[in-house]
Amino acid sequence: MGHEDKGHFSAKHKNREINETVAEKIKALADNGSITCVSAHKISKTLNLPPAEIGIQIDLLEFKIMECQLGLFGYGSSGKKINPEIEISHDLDTQLEKASSNGRISCLECWDIAGRLKMKRLDMGSACEKKNIRIKPCQIGSF
Repeated sequence: MGHEDKGHFSAKHKNREINETVAEKIKALADNGSITCVSAHKISKTLNLPPAEIGIQIDLLEFKIMECQLGLFGYGSSGKKINPEIEISHDLDTQLEKASSNGRISCLECWDIAGRLKMKRLDMGSACEKKNIRIKPCQIGSF
């Protein structure tokens, strides 16, 4: 859901209820109705719940997710934190070609590739943008 849906994130989860344990953790790490992608994943790990479940709970609370670890959204007025001048190594290019399908790759696969190549997740997002590969789905359900 995009900025036009702000304040209506819970609408996509009609039959779900707020989990008070998760809500407590979200509220503790949130700032001004927003929570970072890093914090969402931290909660996921702490509570041993899938990131998607944390994303649903964030939506139910009508909180906004900020600072995507791949740089795709949540960075001030520009929205993205993408480096259009990124150099794409041969290894990265090969792995992106192998892992993407129909011009798409999952967020999780991006994280896995970044881990294998010991590169920053922000650089992975920049590489995908440069190669016109859409990252979807997001692990926490933002896109």
